[in-house]
Amino acid sequence: MDNRPQWGTRAGFILAAVGSAIGLGNIWRFPGVAYENGGGSFFIPYLFALLTAGIPLLVMEFTLGHKYRGSAPLTYARLSKKFEWLGWWQVGIAFVISTYYSVIIAWAISYSGFSLNLSWGKDTQTFLFNDYLQAAAPGELGGFAPGVLIPLLIVWVVTLGVLFAGVKKGIELANKIFIPTLVVLFLIIVIRALTLEGAALGLEAFFKPDWSMIANGKVWVAAYGQIFFSLSIAFAIMVTYSSYLPKKSDITNNAFITGFGNSAFELLAGIGVFSALGFMAMQQGVPVSEVVSKGIGLAFIVFPQIINEFPAFNQLFGFLFFASLTLAGLTSLISIVETFVAGVQDKFNVSRTKAVLFGGGVSAIISLLFATRGGINFLDVADEFINSFGVALAGLVEVVVVIWILKQATNLQTHANQISDIQLGSWWKICLGVITPIILGYMMIDKLRAEPYGGGSYSGEFLLYSGWLVAAGALIVGILFSFISWKKDTIELPADKEVSR
Repeated sequence: MDNRPQWGTRAGFILAAVGSAIGLGNIWRFPGVAYENGGGSFFIPYLFALLTAGIPLLVMEFTLGHKYRGSAPLTYARLSKKFEWLGWWQVGIAFVISTYYSVIIAWAISYSGFSLNLSWGKDTQTFLFNDYLQAAAPGELGGFAPGVLIPLLIVWVVTLGVLFAGVKKGIELANKIFIPTLVVLFLIIVIRALTLEGAALGLEAFFKPDWSMIANGKVWVAAYGQIFFSLSIAFAIMVTYSSYLPKKSDITNNAFITGFGNSAFELLAGIGVFSALGFMAMQQGVPVSEVVSKGIGLAFIVFPQIINEFPAFNQLFGFLFFASLTLAGLTSLISIVETFVAGVQDKFNVSRTKAVLFGGGVSAIISLLFATRGGINFLDVADEFINSFGVALAGLVEVVVVIWILKQATNLQTHANQISDIQLGSWWKICLGVITPIILGYMMIDKLRAEPYGGGSYSGEFLLYSGWLVAAGALIVGILFSFISWKKDTIELPADKEVSR
């Protein structure tokens, strides 16, 4: 008998999946990537990537989790005991991401407070690095940055509190509150940004198509990269979440709703961000191209500058923006931590409380490294390497193992079609078996050929232990965990969940 917890409603699952996909990257990465890769014309390769890689991969992971009823390690063990390590590798990747992602959310909480009296002052870059983070040189810890510790504690109390409450009363309930709140807050931000002087300049920069870039292969790779990293694919989340679905679940429809829901929020974020950047450009009398930024710089340096220039309600706009960042981050962090909580629970047959205490507790302790004065440098390098040589590589291996080695395309297609309104055809197999591995393989080769990360600002030794070893560590730990024996009968698929039709 299958005693696995289940989502209370279909909407609860979709909100949780969308909440996982919508994270900090939607707000601070997508607008910049679109602008750099052709503006309005970027949406063509972006949509193509969504339909040929994003949604097909979501369907595959939803189907794997639903059919094999387990966390990523248990799902892959049930698929083939030889590849249990792949599930643990993905869990290891999620674990690494949770340790530093939580710290960025802590920054957003701090900045929500700073916005109430604009305490970042005029020089927002100096405030971030010198006053708030008190950043040390690469490789140095330098003690804790005091302003980060208390908000980091809040992040972990909220995250672990939600996970202690379980799937239905914790994760589902939290996302039913957080996601609508996030959308409302960001809609207010977008509407206000659209009314600013210069907003049209920003929107023109964002949407104006540069058709000459359509033929550039790097633009298409950027589109696939954005879709891939944005949808929470290949680090165990969607497999875990779909394992909590009831027997009758419309998998393909859920994947389309999740994929397009995530993309709709990215578009909304782009409109809001570029409207604000257009305002800033007009205030400073410079082209939009001179104020465009992405990542941490956009969120914690450029946006505070924009908020300083607001004609009215600066504090309110600032609070709404950083509260949105906080909510987007929390919904993603909850899903990330759930992957290794579920993995520990399945493998060691312990209670959810113990799994949360162990998995979440260890992650919380390690996150203190990134709360030090040198934490920003460790965070920057760990994020680059775990995404490039963790998530993307794990995604490539996942597709090759499931589709090419284990030849599960027809098996998974049959399972999904039996319970879904939208039927999967040969396009799905072609996308997963040909298009996705070629693109991901090219991304890997491109990354390996690139100049050392940081443009010389980091030493080779620092990149080795804070980047390469972190990415390799997730794989090594995954392999080691796969050697631990399962409790008796755990690996057996519950009979009432098998599909034999």
